[in-house]
Order: sequence, then C-alpha cells, then structure tokens
Amino acid sequence: MGALHEGHGSLIGVSLKENDLTIVSIFVNPTQFNNASDLDKYPRPFEQDLRYLESLDDSIIVFAPKATDLYGGKVSSKAYRFGGLEHEMEGKHRPGHFDGVGTVLNLFFRLITPTRAYFGQKDFQQLQIVRKLVQIEKLPIIIIGCPIHRAESGLAMSSRNKRLTPLQTKEAALLYKALNYAQKNFKTLSISQINKEVERIFKENPHFELEYFEIAKSDTLKTALRKRKNTKYRGFLAVFAGPVRLIDNIALN
Repeated sequence: MGALHEGHGSLIGVSLKENDLTIVSIFVNPTQFNNASDLDKYPRPFEQDLRYLESLDDSIIVFAPKATDLYGGKVSSKAYRFGGLEHEMEGKHRPGHFDGVGTVLNLFFRLITPTRAYFGQKDFQQLQIVRKLVQIEKLPIIIIGCPIHRAESGLAMSSRNKRLTPLQTKEAALLYKALNYAQKNFKTLSISQINKEVERIFKENPHFELEYFEIAKSDTLKTALRKRKNTKYRGFLAVFAGPVRLIDNIALN
C-alpha cells in the first residue's frame, strides 16, 4: 500500500531474481480499513516510492490505479469465507478487513495474471488468507511467503513505522523482545505462563497498549490453549503506540 521500505524491497528483490518481469502495485485499498481515521492518515509518499523502486531496478513496472477505476465505480468489498481463517486475531479486531483484502487481491490477480505473487510473513494471517483466496477463486498463481525484514532493533519493517515518534521507534524493540521470549521459552513453559509474561511485559511499559497476544496453530490460526505433538505454532501480537497500530509474529517451534 505504498510508503515503501526495505521490507518491501526484500520481496521485490526475490521477485527480480526469480522472474523475467516484476510488477509492484501501489494502492491504499479503502475497503480493508475499518477505521476511517486510519485510512485518512495512512502515508502516501508516491513520488518517493517511485524513486525507491527505480533505485532497485529501473525495469520494475508500477501499477497504481484509482479506487473508482479498479472497483468499477462502486467501492465495496465481496464477502468471503476463508475456512475460518478470517475469524481469528485480526478478524476479531478488524471486522470486514479480510473481505477487503480478498476483494482487491482478486481484482489485481485477474488484471495482472501473475505467475507468482510475493507476500511478507509479517502479516502471517494475511499470507494464509491469500493462499486460501487463490484456492477459492481457482487462480493459477504460486503464492510465496518471504521472511520478515527487521530493523537492527528487531522491529518489523512497516509503513506504519513512519508515524512513530523517535521515542516510540526506540521503545518498539519491545515487540520483538516479547516474541523472542515466547519463542525461547516455548519448550519449557505452558502457553498460559507465556501469555501471562507477555501481558506483564507490556503492562510495565507506558508507551504501548497490548491489544492481543495469542499463540495459535500455524495452519488454522486457531488459538492454542495447550501444546500438542506434531503441531506447528506461532506467536501473534497487535500493539498500539498512541494511535499507531503495529502487528508482528514469530514461529515458536
């Protein structure tokens, strides 16, 4: 959605290596925002984005449509059922969000007809939903998830980071610290113990408000209450730094 950074650059770099042609869409999609204020404040440095893309490779094609052109006059989303994936975590806190994501990506995929599409694991839930979308719409596209690109502090790269104050940016290393704690202690502590400690970590920091921390199964994204053998888990969190909402996740086993 624009405000491009090194995280986007890492996805583009993989595409440039693996494909003859790389197309980057830049579009702040109105149907995936359930908060009008968040949509209004979302950064849109389009000219800066174009310069950044040119610095990576001048062969990149940019697709930047207007909402009314893309949606055909009526800017609204289609209702999707993603096998329950849409009801977990972000789905609980952002009603209609994944309908908007699914709608805009289906439009993009049918217009562009890519061989492969690249998404970061920072929004792991979205990545799983995009994979499900391709199945539902029967689209011949390979969806590739790429590793989370982080700053030296561990903060996951995000367009929203540009809205953080210098102090918030410094303190936001706490998100990765909390996820690392969950990962390092996953074998020895119960899920309940990890949940309580992560909640304590954020309660003691006045700069952040924890919206949720959940340990969930990687495939279904269902919240886990206890660990089971032969099952992969991830830790997910959403945090407010003032009005700025940040998300992150980590593989636990």
